[in-house]
Amino acid sequence: MQLDLNLLTALDALLEEGSVAGAAARLHVTPPAMSRSLGRIRKATGDQILVRTGRSMVPTTRALAMRAQVHALVQQAHQLLSAQQELDLAALDRVFTVRWHDALTAASGTALIAAVHRRAPGVRLRLSAEPGTDDAELRRGEVDLESSAGTPALPDIRHRLVGRDRLVVAVRPGHPLTEGPLSLERYAAAEHLTVSRRGNLRDPIDDALSTHGLERRVAAAGPTAAFALQLALETDLVVTLPDAVTRTAREQLGLATLPLPVALPDVPLYLLWHQRYDDDRAHTWLRDLATDTIRALFTPPTDAQQPLSEEAGR
Repeated sequence: MQLDLNLLTALDALLEEGSVAGAAARLHVTPPAMSRSLGRIRKATGDQILVRTGRSMVPTTRALAMRAQVHALVQQAHQLLSAQQELDLAALDRVFTVRWHDALTAASGTALIAAVHRRAPGVRLRLSAEPGTDDAELRRGEVDLESSAGTPALPDIRHRLVGRDRLVVAVRPGHPLTEGPLSLERYAAAEHLTVSRRGNLRDPIDDALSTHGLERRVAAAGPTAAFALQLALETDLVVTLPDAVTRTAREQLGLATLPLPVALPDVPLYLLWHQRYDDDRAHTWLRDLATDTIRALFTPPTDAQQPLSEEAGR
């Protein structure tokens, strides 16, 4: 059965106005055109909808029963087919799933949750552990926003570069590498720890060392940056990690930070999402807020935030 959904608009006007002439004026059509619409509505519903009583028309019992539902349907249709309204953050009620790697979650997760709660208290965030790249979850809408060190291969996955991080070396206080300049040879001769969810004992650092004819010994692989930093604090193992996203954790543990003595490109950091959210105003707000939150990690501290020099402290 084919239905002309325009009849819903006509029916809503007829039930609201209680007359053909009033409904016609409301929808800016002629009374004969509205009368024809009423005839089609009567045929489709099998009900008179409006019946004449004296000089006026009154709705039938069925018309009275359906009036609220018809009005709600027409309003929903207008909302669906009209341009998006301004985003009301105070009234926004939604759950977002954000999947970032553990170091980024530790560095920016708290700030993101606080910012979201302050501006949109009805929004709930699920910070999901990162089990590995799974574009299918982005495509299915199970993950709203994801972090990645690389651009996606699929064209329907959008990406945004939010920062570039340099690699640094973290060791316990008093570690032998903190005594004197860190040469490439001293760095390679130390025992190392890699960070890998899959337990890989080799990473691009090994390739860079091999170009200099050097090889390091990787004694262990840890699944998260937090685990690696804690192990570095308690042992002589050396861990090489991105600077900005681990800075707070290193400072809290009191680890020493040294420059990496081998040249490697900076590590890019991307946010990924599915193209279905390109025009979703709530999602756009979230990813813009996440972008600002993460980029704050890469902003150099102001003079007011930097430690006082000896001269200034006197």
